[in-house]
Amino acid sequence: MNKIVKYIVALSMLFSAFSCSDFLDINTDVSVPQKVQASAIFTPVLAQIPRGEAFDVRYISRYIQNVTLNTSGGDIYERHGYAVAPSDLMGDIWRQHYYAIGTNIDLIIEDASSKQQWDMVGAAKAIRAWSWQTTTDYHGEIILDQAWEPNRYVFEFDSQEKVYAHVVKICNEALADLDKGGVPNLKAGDNVYNGDVAKWRKFIYSILARNANHLSNKSIYKPDDVIKYCDLSLATNADNFGIPHNGSNTSDANFYGPLRANLLDYRPTTTIMKLVDGTTFGGVRDPRLPIMFAPSRDTVYRGLQTFTTDPNNAANAPKRILNLFGLEPGIAAPAGFTGRWIYADKAPHYVVTAAEIQFIKAEAAFRKGDKAMALAAFRKGVETHMQFCSVTTANITAFLASAAVPQAAADLKMSDIMQQKYIALYMLGAIETWVDMRRFKYDPTIYTTYVMPVGTQYYPDNNGKLAYRVRPRYNSEYVWNRPSLEKIGGNNPDYHTYETWFVKP
Repeated sequence: MNKIVKYIVALSMLFSAFSCSDFLDINTDVSVPQKVQASAIFTPVLAQIPRGEAFDVRYISRYIQNVTLNTSGGDIYERHGYAVAPSDLMGDIWRQHYYAIGTNIDLIIEDASSKQQWDMVGAAKAIRAWSWQTTTDYHGEIILDQAWEPNRYVFEFDSQEKVYAHVVKICNEALADLDKGGVPNLKAGDNVYNGDVAKWRKFIYSILARNANHLSNKSIYKPDDVIKYCDLSLATNADNFGIPHNGSNTSDANFYGPLRANLLDYRPTTTIMKLVDGTTFGGVRDPRLPIMFAPSRDTVYRGLQTFTTDPNNAANAPKRILNLFGLEPGIAAPAGFTGRWIYADKAPHYVVTAAEIQFIKAEAAFRKGDKAMALAAFRKGVETHMQFCSVTTANITAFLASAAVPQAAADLKMSDIMQQKYIALYMLGAIETWVDMRRFKYDPTIYTTYVMPVGTQYYPDNNGKLAYRVRPRYNSEYVWNRPSLEKIGGNNPDYHTYETWFVKP
């Protein structure tokens, strides 16, 4: 009994030395941390980007006719349709922005700011700016002012014009943060640029370049601003923003690789094939053709025309069009096959490339009337993408001197710029290609190989119109936020055909 009393006294002293709240406070338990360092959050946030983009590119790539799944005359997305409720297909960019990246950016900024790790703060804001830009370009009106507001169950949509201005604001804040110096820490969580602040600045200017270039249909468009941002942005392929993959299992493999098996049914279209097989540009075969695509078993390169079926679709048929891996469509990859080109398990997911920046500059210079600058940027864009594809220097030189490429500034056309940009952004930049196509309203004089739907080839809800936006994610907005959607026409069957703000004059 005396021993029990002693133990009780000892415990009482322990609790008096450490108050009950301190003793039981799990927030001070090193094995259960409640405040995570910014660098520990930064890498997982970067990892969310490939999922959001790649999952939704599977559908947008059919809008823009990069690929087709077609074996029966046109699926819902080839017909410019949309995911039917209660599906969340086409909703991953929404999920990425509001949930997967979301308030994790605030946690990074809060922790890094408290430690004067301004490089981490600037990079975090850059990711948020990119995410705002991508999400509004994809969906149109989105939730800005009330986003992530606690204790709120109804969220009002904001105009795309307002979101565009907000992107510029965040980019400028990010640039200012990167200039502050402070205590460098970005390298600890940055598996894209390894903490290289100069390259993060270039990435931010790529966001500003896209933002300014998308205004080409408006009176507020300023080509000089676009050119300035391009000159401060990605200059070579070493600057490309590519998120790496380990490729060891389905959790850390490229979403376009065979391990993930997301593209087993996807086949190239005539829209892209005619741009590289010599059909369009003076009969000159593009040296990127055998790198980007695989031939049929008879060694002929073919694309499948949207809205039609492959007449040689029997398994192992010599003329059958193979998938993007160069394999029989729909069949699992053989053991040991790790993919090819950007469809390899370990291939990075590229968010923006130096080639794209050169084509943006070429377009802006062309609109400004500086054809000499436009031609130089155009040729640099072609060269840079060919280098990205590992085309030999000799083949690059020969192609640039061929009839496929304008040699004089006076001969350069807008269609030259946009169709070469279409090649350079094939699959890896499908969202941006869709922005371009909408800016040009799918103009057949610009996109000369694009196959326009006619009659019943349109999805029934479209009323004969092409798609100009993607509906917000079903299981967030259409389940919980329908009254707000009603205000912008989001509940209408043809909402996905409403032109976005950047398209309009």
